[in-house]
Amino acid sequence: MTLLPRTLLWRSFLLLSLVAIATTAAWLSIFHAYEQAPRNRQVAQNLVSLVNLTRTALVTADSAKRRVLLWELAENEGIQIYPVEPDEKLEALPDRTVLNEISQSVRVALGPKTRFASLRDEQPGFWVSFEIDDDDYWLRVPMERVERRMALQWVGWGALALLISLVAAWFIVSHVNRPMKALSAAAEKIGRGETPPPVPESGPEEVRTLATTFNQMSRDLARLAEDRALILAGVSHDLRTPLARLRLGVEMSSSDEALREGMNADIEEMDRIIGQFLDFARPESSEPEEELALDELIADIVERQKKLGRNVSCSVDAIALIIGRPKALRRAITNLVDNAARYAGTDIDVALRHEGNSVTVDVMDRGPGIPAADVERMKQPFTRMEAARSNASGSGLGLAIVDRITKGHGGSFDLLPRDGGGLIARLRLSRSPSA
Repeated sequence: MTLLPRTLLWRSFLLLSLVAIATTAAWLSIFHAYEQAPRNRQVAQNLVSLVNLTRTALVTADSAKRRVLLWELAENEGIQIYPVEPDEKLEALPDRTVLNEISQSVRVALGPKTRFASLRDEQPGFWVSFEIDDDDYWLRVPMERVERRMALQWVGWGALALLISLVAAWFIVSHVNRPMKALSAAAEKIGRGETPPPVPESGPEEVRTLATTFNQMSRDLARLAEDRALILAGVSHDLRTPLARLRLGVEMSSSDEALREGMNADIEEMDRIIGQFLDFARPESSEPEEELALDELIADIVERQKKLGRNVSCSVDAIALIIGRPKALRRAITNLVDNAARYAGTDIDVALRHEGNSVTVDVMDRGPGIPAADVERMKQPFTRMEAARSNASGSGLGLAIVDRITKGHGGSFDLLPRDGGGLIARLRLSRSPSA
Protein backbone atom coordinates (compact mmCIF):
# COMPACT_ATOMS: atom_id res chain seq x y z
CA MET A 1 0.00 0.00 0.00
CA THR A 2 1.23 3.49 -0.85
CA LEU A 3 -0.20 6.93 -0.15
CA LEU A 4 0.93 8.20 -3.54
CA PRO A 5 -1.85 8.44 -6.16
CA ARG A 6 -1.55 5.99 -9.04
CA THR A 7 -2.40 8.23 -12.01
CA LEU A 8 -0.02 10.66 -13.70
CA LEU A 9 -2.63 13.43 -13.41
CA TRP A 10 -2.91 13.26 -9.62
CA ARG A 11 0.79 12.64 -9.04
CA SER A 12 1.72 15.70 -11.12
CA PHE A 13 -0.99 17.79 -9.47
CA LEU A 14 0.21 16.71 -6.03
CA LEU A 15 3.80 17.60 -6.91
CA LEU A 16 2.85 21.04 -8.27
CA SER A 17 0.63 21.64 -5.24
CA LEU A 18 3.50 20.86 -2.87
CA VAL A 19 5.75 23.19 -4.89
CA ALA A 20 3.15 25.99 -4.65
CA ILE A 21 2.74 25.50 -0.90
CA ALA A 22 6.51 25.34 -0.37
CA THR A 23 6.93 28.53 -2.43
CA THR A 24 4.34 30.32 -0.30
CA ALA A 25 6.10 29.17 2.87
CA ALA A 26 9.43 30.36 1.45
CA TRP A 27 7.98 33.80 0.72
CA LEU A 28 6.70 34.02 4.28
CA SER A 29 10.20 33.17 5.53
CA ILE A 30 11.70 35.82 3.26
CA PHE A 31 9.11 38.32 4.53
CA HIS A 32 10.08 37.58 8.12
CA ALA A 33 13.80 37.81 7.40
CA TYR A 34 13.76 41.03 5.36
CA GLU A 35 10.71 42.86 6.74
CA GLN A 36 9.58 41.51 10.09
CA ALA A 37 12.98 41.21 11.81
CA PRO A 38 14.14 44.77 10.87
CA ARG A 39 10.75 46.12 11.96
CA ASN A 40 11.08 44.38 15.33
CA ARG A 41 14.43 46.07 15.86
CA GLN A 42 12.96 49.43 14.82
CA VAL A 43 10.01 49.08 17.22
CA ALA A 44 12.37 48.13 20.06
CA GLN A 45 14.53 51.18 19.34
CA ASN A 46 11.47 53.43 19.30
CA LEU A 47 10.36 52.05 22.68
CA VAL A 48 13.83 52.63 24.12
CA SER A 49 13.79 56.19 22.77
CA LEU A 50 10.31 56.82 24.25
CA VAL A 51 11.42 55.59 27.65
CA ASN A 52 14.61 57.68 27.59
CA LEU A 53 12.86 60.81 26.33
CA THR A 54 10.03 60.41 28.83
CA ARG A 55 12.49 59.89 31.69
CA THR A 56 14.49 62.96 30.64
CA ALA A 57 11.34 65.07 30.21
CA LEU A 58 10.04 64.13 33.64
CA VAL A 59 13.40 64.72 35.33
CA THR A 60 13.99 68.12 33.77
CA ALA A 61 10.41 69.38 33.81
CA ASP A 62 9.14 71.70 36.53
CA SER A 63 7.36 69.68 39.20
CA ALA A 64 4.28 71.88 38.80
CA LYS A 65 4.09 71.14 35.10
CA ARG A 66 4.68 67.37 35.24
CA ARG A 67 0.96 66.62 35.40
CA VAL A 68 0.36 68.72 32.28
CA LEU A 69 3.25 66.98 30.50
CA LEU A 70 1.85 63.52 31.34
CA TRP A 71 -1.60 64.60 30.14
CA GLU A 72 -0.22 65.86 26.80
CA LEU A 73 1.76 62.65 26.28
CA ALA A 74 -1.36 60.57 26.86
CA GLU A 75 -3.62 62.81 24.76
CA ASN A 76 -1.36 63.51 21.79
CA GLU A 77 0.97 60.49 21.63
CA GLY A 78 -1.07 57.75 23.33
CA ILE A 79 1.74 57.28 25.85
CA GLN A 80 0.76 56.87 29.49
CA ILE A 81 3.01 56.94 32.58
CA TYR A 82 1.97 55.30 35.83
CA PRO A 83 3.90 54.79 39.06
CA VAL A 84 4.42 51.22 40.15
CA GLU A 85 1.90 50.18 42.80
CA PRO A 86 2.51 47.41 45.34
CA ASP A 87 -0.86 45.77 44.80
CA GLU A 88 -1.10 46.11 41.02
CA LYS A 89 -2.13 43.07 38.94
CA LEU A 90 0.08 42.23 35.98
CA GLU A 91 -0.16 39.79 33.12
CA ALA A 92 2.95 38.75 31.22
CA LEU A 93 3.40 39.25 27.50
CA PRO A 94 2.10 36.44 25.28
CA ASP A 95 4.74 33.97 24.11
CA ARG A 96 4.94 35.19 20.52
CA THR A 97 8.06 35.56 18.41
CA VAL A 98 7.55 39.26 17.64
CA LEU A 99 6.99 40.27 21.28
CA ASN A 100 9.88 38.11 22.49
CA GLU A 101 12.32 39.71 20.04
CA ILE A 102 11.15 43.24 20.88
CA SER A 103 11.24 42.75 24.67
CA GLN A 104 14.67 41.14 24.50
CA SER A 105 16.10 44.10 22.53
CA VAL A 106 14.50 46.64 24.90
CA ARG A 107 15.88 44.83 27.99
CA VAL A 108 19.38 44.86 26.49
CA ALA A 109 19.15 48.66 26.00
CA LEU A 110 17.42 49.63 29.28
CA GLY A 111 18.93 47.12 31.64
CA PRO A 112 18.20 43.65 33.02
CA LYS A 113 15.72 44.99 35.60
CA THR A 114 13.29 46.11 32.89
CA ARG A 115 9.94 44.40 33.18
CA PHE A 116 7.17 43.95 30.64
CA ALA A 117 3.45 43.26 30.81
CA SER A 118 0.49 43.04 28.48
CA LEU A 119 -2.14 43.84 31.11
CA ARG A 120 -1.94 46.06 34.23
CA ASP A 121 -5.00 46.38 36.44
CA GLU A 122 -7.25 45.19 33.57
CA GLN A 123 -5.78 47.81 31.21
CA PRO A 124 -4.23 46.27 28.07
CA GLY A 125 -1.20 47.57 26.22
CA PHE A 126 2.55 47.14 25.96
CA TRP A 127 3.92 48.02 29.40
CA VAL A 128 7.62 48.80 29.98
CA SER A 129 9.09 49.62 33.40
CA PHE A 130 11.80 52.24 34.05
CA GLU A 131 13.34 54.10 37.02
CA ILE A 132 13.55 57.78 38.01
CA ASP A 133 15.53 58.51 41.17
CA ASP A 134 14.98 54.99 42.51
CA ASP A 135 11.24 55.22 41.81
CA ASP A 136 9.69 52.72 39.43
CA TYR A 137 7.27 53.75 36.69
CA TRP A 138 5.33 52.08 33.91
CA LEU A 139 5.24 53.38 30.36
CA ARG A 140 2.26 52.16 28.36
CA VAL A 141 1.88 52.30 24.59
CA PRO A 142 -0.95 50.73 22.55
CA MET A 143 -0.21 47.17 21.54
CA GLU A 144 -1.02 48.04 17.91
CA ARG A 145 2.14 50.16 17.74
CA VAL A 146 4.27 47.23 18.81
CA GLU A 147 2.74 44.16 17.24
CA ARG A 148 1.27 44.54 13.79
CA ARG A 149 -1.29 41.85 13.17
CA MET A 150 -1.53 40.45 9.69
CA ALA A 151 -4.61 41.93 8.09
CA LEU A 152 -7.32 39.57 6.98
CA GLN A 153 -7.10 40.92 3.44
CA TRP A 154 -3.48 39.76 3.25
CA VAL A 155 -4.57 36.28 4.31
CA GLY A 156 -7.29 36.39 1.66
CA TRP A 157 -4.87 37.50 -1.03
CA GLY A 158 -2.43 34.78 -0.05
CA ALA A 159 -5.15 32.14 -0.15
CA LEU A 160 -6.30 33.46 -3.55
CA ALA A 161 -2.76 33.32 -4.92
CA LEU A 162 -2.39 29.74 -3.70
CA LEU A 163 -5.76 28.80 -5.19
CA ILE A 164 -4.79 30.33 -8.56
CA SER A 165 -1.53 28.36 -8.46
CA LEU A 166 -3.38 25.10 -7.80
CA VAL A 167 -5.94 25.78 -10.56
CA ALA A 168 -3.11 26.58 -12.98
CA ALA A 169 -1.33 23.38 -11.96
CA TRP A 170 -4.51 21.38 -12.55
CA PHE A 171 -4.99 22.98 -15.97
CA ILE A 172 -1.41 22.32 -17.05
CA VAL A 173 -1.40 18.71 -15.86
CA SER A 174 -4.84 17.90 -17.30
CA HIS A 175 -3.82 19.48 -20.62
CA VAL A 176 -0.91 17.05 -20.81
CA ASN A 177 -2.82 14.12 -19.32
CA ARG A 178 -5.78 14.30 -21.75
CA PRO A 179 -3.84 13.18 -24.86
CA MET A 180 -2.00 10.59 -22.75
CA LYS A 181 -5.33 9.06 -21.71
CA ALA A 182 -6.44 9.03 -25.35
CA LEU A 183 -3.22 7.23 -26.30
CA SER A 184 -3.70 4.74 -23.47
CA ALA A 185 -7.28 3.96 -24.54
CA ALA A 186 -6.20 3.54 -28.16
CA ALA A 187 -3.31 1.24 -27.16
CA GLU A 188 -5.75 -0.85 -25.11
CA LYS A 189 -7.96 -1.27 -28.18
CA ILE A 190 -4.98 -2.36 -30.26
CA GLY A 191 -4.13 -4.89 -27.55
CA ARG A 192 -7.63 -6.34 -27.95
CA GLY A 193 -7.14 -6.66 -31.69
CA GLU A 194 -9.28 -3.63 -32.59
CA THR A 195 -8.41 -0.69 -34.82
CA PRO A 196 -8.91 2.53 -32.83
CA PRO A 197 -9.82 5.87 -34.42
CA PRO A 198 -6.90 8.28 -34.83
CA VAL A 199 -5.99 10.10 -31.64
CA PRO A 200 -5.98 13.93 -31.81
CA GLU A 201 -2.59 15.27 -32.84
CA SER A 202 -2.64 18.36 -30.64
CA GLY A 203 -0.98 19.72 -27.53
CA PRO A 204 2.73 20.27 -26.83
CA GLU A 205 5.18 19.33 -29.56
CA GLU A 206 6.37 16.18 -27.77
CA VAL A 207 2.81 14.93 -27.23
CA ARG A 208 1.84 15.85 -30.80
CA THR A 209 4.83 13.95 -32.18
CA LEU A 210 3.93 10.92 -30.04
CA ALA A 211 0.32 11.01 -31.27
CA THR A 212 1.45 11.26 -34.90
CA THR A 213 3.79 8.30 -34.50
CA PHE A 214 1.10 6.29 -32.73
CA ASN A 215 -1.45 6.97 -35.47
CA GLN A 216 1.05 5.87 -38.10
CA MET A 217 1.77 2.68 -36.15
CA SER A 218 -1.97 2.00 -35.82
CA ARG A 219 -2.47 2.42 -39.58
CA ASP A 220 0.49 0.14 -40.31
CA LEU A 221 -0.85 -2.55 -37.98
CA ALA A 222 -4.32 -2.32 -39.53
CA ARG A 223 -2.84 -2.61 -43.00
CA LEU A 224 -0.75 -5.62 -41.96
CA ALA A 225 -3.83 -7.29 -40.46
CA GLU A 226 -5.79 -6.69 -43.65
CA ASP A 227 -2.94 -8.01 -45.81
CA ARG A 228 -2.63 -11.09 -43.60
CA ALA A 229 -6.36 -11.80 -43.75
CA LEU A 230 -6.37 -11.28 -47.52
CA ILE A 231 -3.41 -13.61 -48.06
CA LEU A 232 -4.85 -16.34 -45.83
CA ALA A 233 -8.26 -16.01 -47.47
CA GLY A 234 -6.67 -16.40 -50.89
CA VAL A 235 -4.59 -19.37 -49.74
CA SER A 236 -7.62 -21.07 -48.16
CA HIS A 237 -9.62 -20.61 -51.34
CA ASP A 238 -6.83 -22.01 -53.45
CA LEU A 239 -6.41 -24.99 -51.09
CA ARG A 240 -10.07 -25.80 -50.60
CA THR A 241 -10.74 -26.04 -54.32
CA PRO A 242 -8.37 -29.03 -54.83
CA LEU A 243 -9.56 -30.46 -51.51
CA ALA A 244 -13.09 -30.50 -52.86
CA ARG A 245 -11.87 -32.29 -55.99
CA LEU A 246 -9.96 -34.79 -53.83
CA ARG A 247 -13.04 -35.44 -51.71
CA LEU A 248 -15.12 -36.03 -54.86
CA GLY A 249 -12.43 -38.29 -56.32
CA VAL A 250 -12.22 -40.35 -53.14
CA GLU A 251 -15.97 -40.83 -53.05
CA MET A 252 -16.01 -41.99 -56.67
CA SER A 253 -12.97 -44.23 -56.38
CA SER A 254 -13.22 -47.99 -56.18
CA SER A 255 -10.82 -48.27 -53.25
CA ASP A 256 -11.82 -50.28 -50.21
CA GLU A 257 -13.98 -48.66 -47.56
CA ALA A 258 -11.26 -48.34 -44.90
CA LEU A 259 -8.94 -46.53 -47.30
CA ARG A 260 -11.66 -44.13 -48.40
CA GLU A 261 -12.59 -43.33 -44.79
CA GLY A 262 -8.96 -42.65 -43.93
CA MET A 263 -8.52 -40.36 -46.93
CA ASN A 264 -11.77 -38.53 -46.11
CA ALA A 265 -10.58 -38.08 -42.52
CA ASP A 266 -7.30 -36.58 -43.77
CA ILE A 267 -9.18 -34.25 -46.11
CA GLU A 268 -11.50 -33.14 -43.28
CA GLU A 269 -8.47 -32.54 -41.05
CA MET A 270 -6.82 -30.41 -43.72
CA ASP A 271 -10.05 -28.45 -44.20
CA ARG A 272 -10.30 -27.91 -40.42
CA ILE A 273 -6.70 -26.68 -40.24
CA ILE A 274 -7.41 -24.18 -43.01
CA GLY A 275 -10.43 -23.00 -41.02
CA GLN A 276 -8.28 -22.52 -37.94
CA PHE A 277 -5.81 -20.42 -39.93
CA LEU A 278 -8.69 -18.22 -41.05
CA ASP A 279 -10.04 -17.95 -37.50
CA PHE A 280 -6.62 -16.95 -36.21
CA ALA A 281 -6.20 -14.32 -38.94
CA ARG A 282 -9.72 -12.91 -38.61
CA PRO A 283 -9.76 -9.64 -36.58
CA GLU A 284 -12.13 -9.81 -33.60
CA SER A 285 -13.19 -6.18 -34.06
CA SER A 286 -15.01 -7.14 -37.27
CA GLU A 287 -17.89 -8.43 -35.12
CA PRO A 288 -19.80 -5.87 -33.00
CA GLU A 289 -20.33 -6.46 -29.30
CA GLU A 290 -23.81 -7.09 -27.91
CA GLU A 291 -25.50 -8.34 -24.79
CA LEU A 292 -25.95 -12.11 -25.01
CA ALA A 293 -27.08 -14.97 -22.80
CA LEU A 294 -24.01 -17.14 -22.38
CA ASP A 295 -26.06 -20.01 -20.90
CA GLU A 296 -28.15 -20.23 -24.09
CA LEU A 297 -25.02 -20.10 -26.25
CA ILE A 298 -23.41 -22.96 -24.31
CA ALA A 299 -26.60 -25.04 -24.44
CA ASP A 300 -26.70 -24.64 -28.22
CA ILE A 301 -23.03 -25.63 -28.56
CA VAL A 302 -23.53 -28.74 -26.42
CA GLU A 303 -26.61 -29.75 -28.42
CA ARG A 304 -24.67 -29.48 -31.69
CA GLN A 305 -21.84 -31.58 -30.20
CA LYS A 306 -24.28 -34.27 -29.19
CA LYS A 307 -25.58 -34.43 -32.77
CA LEU A 308 -22.00 -35.18 -33.83
CA GLY A 309 -22.06 -38.21 -31.55
CA ARG A 310 -19.95 -36.79 -28.74
CA ASN A 311 -20.75 -37.47 -25.11
CA VAL A 312 -20.92 -33.89 -23.81
CA SER A 313 -22.80 -32.92 -20.63
CA CYS A 314 -23.79 -29.42 -19.62
CA SER A 315 -24.20 -27.87 -16.14
CA VAL A 316 -25.53 -24.30 -16.10
CA ASP A 317 -25.67 -22.39 -12.80
CA ALA A 318 -28.11 -19.66 -13.82
CA ILE A 319 -28.82 -17.14 -16.53
CA ALA A 320 -25.55 -15.43 -17.47
CA LEU A 321 -25.73 -12.16 -19.41
CA ILE A 322 -22.45 -10.75 -20.75
CA ILE A 323 -21.31 -8.16 -23.26
CA GLY A 324 -19.42 -9.91 -26.04
CA ARG A 325 -19.19 -11.13 -29.62
CA PRO A 326 -21.39 -14.22 -30.08
CA LYS A 327 -19.55 -15.74 -33.04
CA ALA A 328 -16.14 -15.31 -31.42
CA LEU A 329 -17.26 -16.83 -28.11
CA ARG A 330 -18.94 -19.72 -29.93
CA ARG A 331 -15.68 -20.32 -31.79
CA ALA A 332 -13.66 -20.28 -28.54
CA ILE A 333 -15.89 -22.70 -26.60
CA THR A 334 -16.26 -24.99 -29.63
CA ASN A 335 -12.48 -25.10 -29.99
CA LEU A 336 -12.16 -26.19 -26.36
CA VAL A 337 -14.76 -28.94 -26.79
CA ASP A 338 -13.08 -30.10 -30.03
CA ASN A 339 -9.72 -30.06 -28.30
CA ALA A 340 -11.07 -32.17 -25.42
CA ALA A 341 -12.74 -34.62 -27.81
CA ARG A 342 -9.62 -34.97 -29.94
CA TYR A 343 -7.07 -35.48 -27.16
CA ALA A 344 -9.16 -37.00 -24.36
CA GLY A 345 -11.69 -39.01 -26.32
CA THR A 346 -13.82 -39.53 -23.19
CA ASP A 347 -16.75 -37.83 -21.54
CA ILE A 348 -16.64 -34.02 -21.71
CA ASP A 349 -18.28 -31.78 -19.11
CA VAL A 350 -19.15 -28.11 -19.72
CA ALA A 351 -20.01 -26.07 -16.63
CA LEU A 352 -21.17 -22.46 -16.29
CA ARG A 353 -21.30 -20.65 -12.93
CA HIS A 354 -21.23 -17.19 -11.40
CA GLU A 355 -18.30 -15.87 -9.34
CA GLY A 356 -19.07 -12.38 -8.05
CA ASN A 357 -19.09 -9.99 -11.01
CA SER A 358 -17.70 -12.58 -13.41
CA VAL A 359 -18.91 -15.69 -15.23
CA THR A 360 -16.77 -18.84 -15.41
CA VAL A 361 -16.98 -21.46 -18.17
CA ASP A 362 -15.19 -24.78 -17.55
CA VAL A 363 -14.62 -27.38 -20.28
CA MET A 364 -13.42 -30.54 -18.48
CA ASP A 365 -12.12 -33.85 -19.77
CA ARG A 366 -10.41 -36.97 -18.41
CA GLY A 367 -7.47 -36.99 -20.79
CA PRO A 368 -3.75 -36.96 -19.94
CA GLY A 369 -3.79 -33.23 -19.12
CA ILE A 370 -1.03 -30.66 -19.56
CA PRO A 371 1.96 -30.26 -17.20
CA ALA A 372 1.93 -26.97 -15.30
CA ALA A 373 5.30 -26.00 -16.78
CA ASP A 374 3.88 -26.18 -20.32
CA VAL A 375 0.58 -24.35 -19.75
CA GLU A 376 1.69 -20.91 -20.97
CA ARG A 377 3.61 -22.40 -23.89
CA MET A 378 0.49 -24.23 -25.04
CA LYS A 379 -1.32 -20.89 -25.47
CA GLN A 380 1.21 -19.85 -28.10
CA PRO A 381 0.39 -20.33 -31.81
CA PHE A 382 1.56 -23.52 -33.57
CA THR A 383 2.28 -25.32 -30.28
CA ARG A 384 1.25 -28.92 -29.52
CA MET A 385 1.91 -31.33 -26.65
CA GLU A 386 2.71 -34.43 -28.64
CA ALA A 387 4.23 -36.24 -25.67
CA ALA A 388 1.47 -35.52 -23.20
CA ARG A 389 -1.54 -35.59 -25.51
CA SER A 390 -1.52 -38.54 -27.84
CA ASN A 391 -3.04 -38.51 -31.30
CA ALA A 392 -1.30 -35.20 -31.98
CA SER A 393 -2.81 -33.49 -34.97
CA GLY A 394 -4.07 -30.09 -36.04
CA SER A 395 -2.30 -26.81 -36.53
CA GLY A 396 -1.62 -25.92 -32.90
CA LEU A 397 -3.80 -22.81 -33.18
CA GLY A 398 -6.89 -23.90 -31.21
CA LEU A 399 -5.79 -22.74 -27.73
CA ALA A 400 -4.11 -19.64 -29.16
CA ILE A 401 -7.42 -18.64 -30.76
CA VAL A 402 -9.25 -19.19 -27.46
CA ASP A 403 -6.67 -17.12 -25.55
CA ARG A 404 -6.89 -14.23 -28.00
CA ILE A 405 -10.71 -14.20 -28.02
CA THR A 406 -10.83 -14.27 -24.21
CA LYS A 407 -8.35 -11.40 -23.87
CA GLY A 408 -10.32 -9.48 -26.50
CA HIS A 409 -13.30 -9.71 -24.13
CA GLY A 410 -11.24 -8.50 -21.17
CA GLY A 411 -11.26 -11.96 -19.57
CA SER A 412 -8.75 -14.67 -18.68
CA PHE A 413 -8.04 -18.16 -19.98
CA ASP A 414 -6.46 -20.84 -17.74
CA LEU A 415 -5.51 -24.49 -18.18
CA LEU A 416 -5.80 -26.30 -14.85
CA PRO A 417 -5.38 -29.90 -13.65
CA ARG A 418 -8.63 -31.68 -12.84
CA ASP A 419 -9.11 -33.65 -9.65
CA GLY A 420 -8.90 -37.35 -10.47
CA GLY A 421 -6.96 -36.68 -13.69
CA GLY A 422 -7.70 -34.65 -16.76
CA LEU A 423 -7.78 -31.02 -17.78
CA ILE A 424 -9.97 -28.00 -17.00
CA ALA A 425 -9.99 -25.29 -19.66
CA ARG A 426 -11.43 -22.25 -17.83
CA LEU A 427 -12.73 -19.02 -19.32
CA ARG A 428 -13.52 -16.14 -16.97
CA LEU A 429 -15.57 -13.25 -18.40
CA SER A 430 -17.17 -10.15 -16.87
CA ARG A 431 -20.91 -10.09 -16.35
CA SER A 432 -23.10 -7.50 -18.04
CA PRO A 433 -23.86 -4.42 -15.89
CA SER A 434 -27.57 -5.12 -16.37
CA ALA A 435 -27.25 -8.69 -15.07
